[in-house]
Amino acid sequence: MDVSNDSDSFGETPYAEIKSFFDSAPPLKDSSDIQRKLDEFTRRISLTPETERASRVVCVTSGGTTVPLEQRCVRYIDNFSSGHRGATSTEYFLKAGYAVIFLYRRGTCQPYYRSLPDDPLLECFEVTSESNIAVLPTHRETVERAISEHRSAIIKGTLLKLPFTSIFEYLQILQLIAFSMTRLGPSAMFYLAAAVSDFYVPWESMTVHKIQSSSGPLDMRLVQVPKMLKVLRKDWAPKAFCISFKLETDTDILLKKADMALERYNMHMVVANELLTRKEEVIVVAKSGKITVHRDKTQADADVESPLIKLVVDRHSDYISSGL
Repeated sequence: MDVSNDSDSFGETPYAEIKSFFDSAPPLKDSSDIQRKLDEFTRRISLTPETERASRVVCVTSGGTTVPLEQRCVRYIDNFSSGHRGATSTEYFLKAGYAVIFLYRRGTCQPYYRSLPDDPLLECFEVTSESNIAVLPTHRETVERAISEHRSAIIKGTLLKLPFTSIFEYLQILQLIAFSMTRLGPSAMFYLAAAVSDFYVPWESMTVHKIQSSSGPLDMRLVQVPKMLKVLRKDWAPKAFCISFKLETDTDILLKKADMALERYNMHMVVANELLTRKEEVIVVAKSGKITVHRDKTQADADVESPLIKLVVDRHSDYISSGL
């Protein structure tokens, strides 16, 4: 399940704390290549006529961040997230005519893969001769549809996929995305479904090599990850439409925290997920009120993301029309 895992504390995050996080983070690999891809993608979309839905871009974050415990990482703290919400939502955004920047955790769910077996390469295909591989008849329709839809998005240039693993990578890439999407104004959207770590080990505090178990019990101090939602709204992409996520096991606590996040971070919408019912329904919290979105139970293959994205797209349209 994908969640935006902001902490229970809704206090202000000093800019010095955010600057310190980025200054001390390990350098982002391939940052220049990522920046080039983002600039090309958003520049091309920004040149699309405003009357077309394709001029809109949504950054969908998906999967959970890891917290390395060593600089040459062997051990890490992980977050509960399969990436299903983000991957499925990406499909519906593309179907709605949006261009999508899919910021995803390596190894988690991908758009158009969810209908395939867990190991599609081995379960969906067979070797028909020494140099030929064919799709098994039982999976042919599913595989052909997945390949066709994914390839169509890539060829049209409406899907840009950027992977991350650690909390350091995630926040650095998110900042690059936000700066690049600024040129799109209110046509930009952030759909922050990733499970973001609340705590981390500062890079300079980590041991370089693998922690040795022979050293006995491990005593390690974790520092709170600076809250980036407010700085995203205020400074990084101030005109973008922003949606965050909350997950709890108690509905009363969930709605209280969603209301607090909406106000404190100035989100346009907060998607509230209750752990046991998250695949059946979500509660969308906005300044105009709360809306419960249900999966269509009359259809076996229906999911809650379909009506959720329809609602999000409609609200984004209203936001653009209002002229901020």
